[in-house]
Amino acid sequence: MTEDNIMDETLKSIRHSASHVLAQAVLELHPDTKLAIGPAIEDGFYYDFDLGGKTFSTEDLTALEKKMKHIIKQNQTFTQSEMDIDEAIKELKRKKQPYKVELAEALKKRGETKVGFNTMSLGKDEKFTDLCAGGHITSTKEIGAVKLLKVAGAYWRGDEKNKMLQRIYGTAFINEADLQQHLEQLKLAEERDHRKLGQELDLFTFSELVGAGLPMFTPRGTIIRNEIEKYLSDLQIIRGYQKVWSPHVAKNDLYKTSGHWDKFAENNFIVRGEDPDAEVFVIKPMNCPHHTQIYASRQRSYRDLPLRYFEISTIYRNEKVGQLHGLTRVRAITQDDAHIFCRPDQIEAEANLIYDIIEEFYGTFGMELTPRLSLSDPQQPSKYLGDRQLWESAENSLRDVLKKRVKHFEEQEGEAAFYGPKIDFEVKDAIGRTWQLATIQFDFNQPQRFRLEYIDEKGKKVQPVMVHRAVAGAIERFMGIMIEHYGGAFPLWLAPVQVMIVSVSDQFNDRVYELANELSLAGIRVEVDDSKETVGNKIRKAEGQKIPYMLVFGEKEASGKKLTVRRRGSRDMEEVDKKKFITQVEKEIASRK
Repeated sequence: MTEDNIMDETLKSIRHSASHVLAQAVLELHPDTKLAIGPAIEDGFYYDFDLGGKTFSTEDLTALEKKMKHIIKQNQTFTQSEMDIDEAIKELKRKKQPYKVELAEALKKRGETKVGFNTMSLGKDEKFTDLCAGGHITSTKEIGAVKLLKVAGAYWRGDEKNKMLQRIYGTAFINEADLQQHLEQLKLAEERDHRKLGQELDLFTFSELVGAGLPMFTPRGTIIRNEIEKYLSDLQIIRGYQKVWSPHVAKNDLYKTSGHWDKFAENNFIVRGEDPDAEVFVIKPMNCPHHTQIYASRQRSYRDLPLRYFEISTIYRNEKVGQLHGLTRVRAITQDDAHIFCRPDQIEAEANLIYDIIEEFYGTFGMELTPRLSLSDPQQPSKYLGDRQLWESAENSLRDVLKKRVKHFEEQEGEAAFYGPKIDFEVKDAIGRTWQLATIQFDFNQPQRFRLEYIDEKGKKVQPVMVHRAVAGAIERFMGIMIEHYGGAFPLWLAPVQVMIVSVSDQFNDRVYELANELSLAGIRVEVDDSKETVGNKIRKAEGQKIPYMLVFGEKEASGKKLTVRRRGSRDMEEVDKKKFITQVEKEIASRK
């Protein structure tokens, strides 16, 4: 285990333990509270509570945080124990904790005979016991710094049919310095929140009539989407990828064959006709089974391979309302998807080709990549589908790819999918957050399930290797991350409005619109502000919309060949020859810098 992994596990234990400290604090201040669940999450923890109709206020959070710090200072110890599950259920009922009872009863239905408890103690004085599977620090003093962040609503077990509980979010670190650094990052993230910027910059919207998790993109937001999709297409077509298209619905038989029916049964949107005996269709939850059928539509030879299909297509999954979040968790997911069908001896070359695309794409956005190799567990070969020799060959090929491209990378045994090994990429944004976005995954499962074949050089029918590849991943999620990465100040090629012409007076409007038309014909996205406001207000509005270039147009500009240009973020004006400005902007757009 690497030092980073050890630190991650330590923080996870600290935060899990901090959630128990929070629960103890809540019960001390609000004794009748019903406890639900309180896991560690990325960058912190939360705990769900039922206050019996009351709500936590800002003052409550302050009081709870103070109580938590008092508990931490007491240096209470954590002790893990087990209890017979029937006895545990009786004890939880005695304590009048119905949510804990429900959790224990669910474990009993799964066949569990015992259940874990965590006890916090001060000397011989037992302070608080909570249903828990374990994973704690030794004592509260190891929680160096803690902060409660906010309260939100959360349905019990994520189901909108259940009662709405109150979720308190917090975070904890080994020391105060790390906590303060994290809080500063949270402040930056709040300022860059894509939901806020999306509204301010008029990029996307949601409607209750359309439905939760189903974003609609305005003209400006659609320009950004189109530019990203075009760039992805350009990167792939020049490398031999072929664009395909598949319908948005399919018979459920397709997904039963692929295995996705069972995996995504609860998330599928089902389409049925009036006839109860009619075929059952599913709104497409993923593209890969469709692509197998394009491959299977004719006999393939080893000379035909590799075949590289890509599709930028919207799929649909019925995510729970409580899990939806702006663009980063939606129900309409536009996948930047590709599937490669190749021979085993082509695995390394195809992985390198995909890596080239991923590296160039994220380099353009100024995002740092960190790859991770996910391998099978050699001690449990029965967990994985496919020939062991093919697995080892594929894993070695991916390892060789990484060795030639990066100095250091992690290998994680047991993290491969059951159908094949993979390289996952973490992407770091402008404020230091990491996101899991791109991936290269080998699949020995779907070729077998769909009986895909090609004729090898000896005339024998052989199963191809299928490679799943994502660069941006979900376009919606990538856009949410990208909006925050740039803070809404997009590079010129992505900016919905690239140039704003500010008219000094109505008498110049005819010339202003002539200039706008000239810029538009050159492929530059341009708007005109000919409102009655002052020039200063117009410039401030354009700055607020984060428009890259502003042109102030008055008598001097109307009578000459030079333009008065102001760049985003600069207070200075500069005079630039009109033709030179147009050429400069065209080059900047084409370079995607």
